Amino acid sequence: MNNTTSTQEPKLVYATIYGCVMLFGLPLNAVSLWILIRHHSIKTPSAVFMINLAISDLLLVISLPMRVYFYATGLWPFGVIVCVWFTMLFRNNIRSSAIFITCICVDRLLAVVYPLTTRHLRTTSNASKACIFVWLFILAVNIPESIDLTISMRICNTTSCFEADACQEPRHWIAHMQSVLVFSMLVVNVVSTCIMSWTLHKHLNDSVKVNRRMNVMLIFALNLMMFVIFFSPLSVALLIPNGKHAIRSAICLASVNCCLDPLFYYFSLDAFWKKRRMGRTSCQERRRLLLGNSEAACSDIDF
Repeated sequence: MNNTTSTQEPKLVYATIYGCVMLFGLPLNAVSLWILIRHHSIKTPSAVFMINLAISDLLLVISLPMRVYFYATGLWPFGVIVCVWFTMLFRNNIRSSAIFITCICVDRLLAVVYPLTTRHLRTTSNASKACIFVWLFILAVNIPESIDLTISMRICNTTSCFEADACQEPRHWIAHMQSVLVFSMLVVNVVSTCIMSWTLHKHLNDSVKVNRRMNVMLIFALNLMMFVIFFSPLSVALLIPNGKHAIRSAICLASVNCCLDPLFYYFSLDAFWKKRRMGRTSCQERRRLLLGNSEAACSDIDF
């Protein structure tokens, strides 16, 4: 159990991909987090969720140097505990990103479709409480998962890391939990997108600009793309018996999501934070143009 290196062959393709994700993901998410905190603070529920999503992505990025080193050299001299810590950072990003993206999606839906009836629910206080609950839930899952992974690696006398070999394949409860979580969030996103599309189609006035509607639906489309392309393949691969090659590729693909999350911030903030430079009348006009309802308060369409 005292081996300090593994005999894995270097996998330069994975090292290159992880390196590129780290190269682009770190500055993109660091700048996004700075802009969110510096210019938008926590004044809307979506801003709270976006800040937590950016933090989650940064935690993923800081775990990537270890993956780059392992796949570039085929060696893991850092021991079991370090491997478990960096593995948890990566897994936490997939879970927290899926939840926070869904929260942003639902918040936008409530803001546009049910602005008055849900106004008391869409507060920064409730959003902050929801984020705290999400992190506590993830931490609660991490504890037994970390213990299980540590015991498995020590029993199998392996110091290899990040590889789904016989000793490190996720146990059934982990694979099922991951899949249930991701697919549940996917269902919520699909339903929310359908409701939003139907609402815009039904209530959109002829005078509204086409790009205003496109901006709204583009955000929902990006949500679905994240799940279908990045999260779902890993959830499916985890359920495949002896699917270590599929798991390795799906994990690599899932890491790219942290580079695309800033697109959510750009389209959301560019499309809906312009109210900072506009008066209340203009805000009411945008609401009237979007859904034909000029009675909702400006804060009801905060994104």
